[in-house]
Amino acid sequence: MTKHYRVAILGSGFGGLGMAAQLVRAGIEDFAVFEKADSVGGVWRDNTYPGAACDTQAHVYCFTYFPHLRVSQMYAAGEEMLGYQVALKDAFGIEKHMHYNAEVIEARWNDEAAHWEIKTRDGGEYTADFFIPAWGQLNAPKTPEWEGMEKFKGIQFHSAEWRHDVDFTGKKVISIGSAASAVQYIPEVAKTAGHLDVFMRSANYILPRDQITFTPEQLDNFEQHPETFEASRREIHTMREEGFERTRNNTSSQAEGRQEALNYLYEVVTDPELREKLTPNYDFGCKRILRTSAFYPALLRDNVSVVTEGIDHFTENGIVTADGVEHEADVIIYGTGFYSQRFQGDLKIIGRDGLSLADRWGEEDAEAYVGLSVDGFPNMFLMYGPNTNLNHNSVVTMLEIQQEHVLDALRKTADLDKASVEVKPEVLEAFNTKLQKDMEGSSFSSDCSSWYKNSKGKVINNWSGTVEEYRQLAEEFKPEDYVVRSGAEVVSL
Repeated sequence: MTKHYRVAILGSGFGGLGMAAQLVRAGIEDFAVFEKADSVGGVWRDNTYPGAACDTQAHVYCFTYFPHLRVSQMYAAGEEMLGYQVALKDAFGIEKHMHYNAEVIEARWNDEAAHWEIKTRDGGEYTADFFIPAWGQLNAPKTPEWEGMEKFKGIQFHSAEWRHDVDFTGKKVISIGSAASAVQYIPEVAKTAGHLDVFMRSANYILPRDQITFTPEQLDNFEQHPETFEASRREIHTMREEGFERTRNNTSSQAEGRQEALNYLYEVVTDPELREKLTPNYDFGCKRILRTSAFYPALLRDNVSVVTEGIDHFTENGIVTADGVEHEADVIIYGTGFYSQRFQGDLKIIGRDGLSLADRWGEEDAEAYVGLSVDGFPNMFLMYGPNTNLNHNSVVTMLEIQQEHVLDALRKTADLDKASVEVKPEVLEAFNTKLQKDMEGSSFSSDCSSWYKNSKGKVINNWSGTVEEYRQLAEEFKPEDYVVRSGAEVVSL
């Protein structure tokens, strides 16, 4: 017999677990969380490379209703981020709602029944009134293809699929990539590698981490007086909101941000040639701004070289760059990012009238009303959907706003029989037109290669404003923006 739920959630990272916790807080227990792995955690479960840590302050990288009171450092390691999610699951009794090793392979809207029909890879079949994909934006590792890759006789792997059985001691290692993940694992690999070549396509703007390690007394104070933690959270949130101005082109704030990053570079790196390699040639904020105090010092080690020539081809022994030089390697690490715009991956989602989400979006044109709703797909709300990523503040705060939106929708339609809500096409079109217009003055739209944009230069991933601007727009579910039905009848709320 097919099991029916009021709400089906796909994924158990911050988006999925947060949504589940919010349902419990609202007194809704009729839900299931489908997770393709055997444990919760999303990117913090999957990314276990050495040095993995959050580059957003931990006091804002948690939900307001479940503060991370005893996080040991302001920029917390991956293990603590995962531990927080496990604690969230346990605190709100989510375990009994979990379906592990249950990868959703198809979700199909049944218009007559006004529910979603969901299939999992293990043969499970379920139905749900509301479907909430929380698959994230950085969940599918991307490894580019180069000539001869299959010839390489050494070890090669992506940073998101770290080989913990590999001992780097004395080995020749190549890291391809130098962005968010790479700047964290490179300092760790450099400690033991015989030699490490860092292949860098373009430099990044980097700010020092300025890590804070909390004393036991401080942690006790946070726990005994949560208002002190909340005060820290508000201060950081406000500071980061004000920092959004740095992502607006041709502003004094952007110039200040760029200068701060260059001052840090010049303070640490004194060699003119290396400085030049590490100096970005694009607008501040066009790519993700990185925070690390370990990367530049690692590049100064005698056993580390920075390679900026492009890759021509692979050989049995390593990589030949465009200048004809062969760089030998025992191990190649791909710090080459993710398929950030393939939100649904290979999952087949079929909405009203047989329309597939893949066809609705095309290869790289994902869009959703406030990042949550897509016309033609009733009762589906995305977590961390298109245009909800941030460069300046905590994505977890954005997720909490999105979860409040969904709860509001559930409350407002609770008394309807066979309720369905579908964003009006003209509402989504108007929202996206304004968003893209707002992007014109943003560094996100500047001339650089970044995972924020598709191949046509359209910003697909990032939100165009501050978190508080998003909150004003998205926290409340507004029935007038949707076609609301009770069965086949259109109704007003």
